Amino acid sequence: MEPGEPREPQEPREPGPGAETAAAPPKPQNAVTIAVSSRALFRMDEEQRIYTEQGVEEYVRYQLEHENEPFSPGPAFPFVKVREQFLRYPGLTLASPGSSTSFPDLFIERFCMTGGNSPICYLKAYHTNLYLSADAEKVREAIDEGIAAATIFSPSRDVVVSQSQLRVAFDGDAVLFSDESERIVKAHGLDRFFEHEKAHENKPLAQGPLKGFLEALGRLQKKFYSKGLRLECPIRTYLVTARSAASSGARALKTLRSWGLETDEALFLAGAPKGPLLEKIRPHIFFDDQMFHVAGAQEMGTVAAHVPYGVAQTPRRTAPAKQAPSAQ
Repeated sequence: MEPGEPREPQEPREPGPGAETAAAPPKPQNAVTIAVSSRALFRMDEEQRIYTEQGVEEYVRYQLEHENEPFSPGPAFPFVKVREQFLRYPGLTLASPGSSTSFPDLFIERFCMTGGNSPICYLKAYHTNLYLSADAEKVREAIDEGIAAATIFSPSRDVVVSQSQLRVAFDGDAVLFSDESERIVKAHGLDRFFEHEKAHENKPLAQGPLKGFLEALGRLQKKFYSKGLRLECPIRTYLVTARSAASSGARALKTLRSWGLETDEALFLAGAPKGPLLEKIRPHIFFDDQMFHVAGAQEMGTVAAHVPYGVAQTPRRTAPAKQAPSAQ
């Protein structure tokens, strides 16, 4: 039950003649590190119930009695699993206050077990590019620290996703971009928003909380593009936005271009529901700042993650709900 000590990153060694280049881990700046809480990666409903109804000591006893029994996959599992299959070094950190170490079919190299305390303070030390959790308060805490983070939700039904290509879908405003434009809509309405976007079409939007994660994925994609393998790249990204292509889409695309970024597909829905389109894309994860769109994606079988950032968010709770030590 002792908290796990973070491992020091190791510099890769130069391979000798005939040696596999996979013999050494990548430098942090060349990897994409995903930190996942235990309740995001696995289904832990029973553990959470025991903690809530019977307390922490009974919860610890139950965990120890079942520590060699693999968990069932949770909402983040398909996203993490397919990523591991095509990257030799998955860069996966289990960031949790818990203690169980039984993981079905996954190689998790680094652990962050904090004995009931928040793991957020360690995420930067792990060079985390994305933090996924089932605990909204922890996600807010991570975003406040400048770390890309989202609260992940299970879909209402299971949908088969690709096992050979990682598909990641992003909303635009308050996810990849700042909430500047959403503030205009909220304060002045859609007509003023359209006028504002037209007047500022060539002015890039400020970055949002997940811009850095798209950037990290883009670095991996460019390794394939540079070898003429764009169509064979095992990562595919999507911009799925309520913006209209005719009235406000240009600024979103020009902003990405100004950052040196792109998405493989850009889908402008002009306010239409996102769920049906996501059902066709079948992404491993979809990020949005509005729970309305998260719920719509869940209903159509998409693993959706809420990014609690920007003007659309409800006020924070003053008394967070009781959470089990390993049930973030």
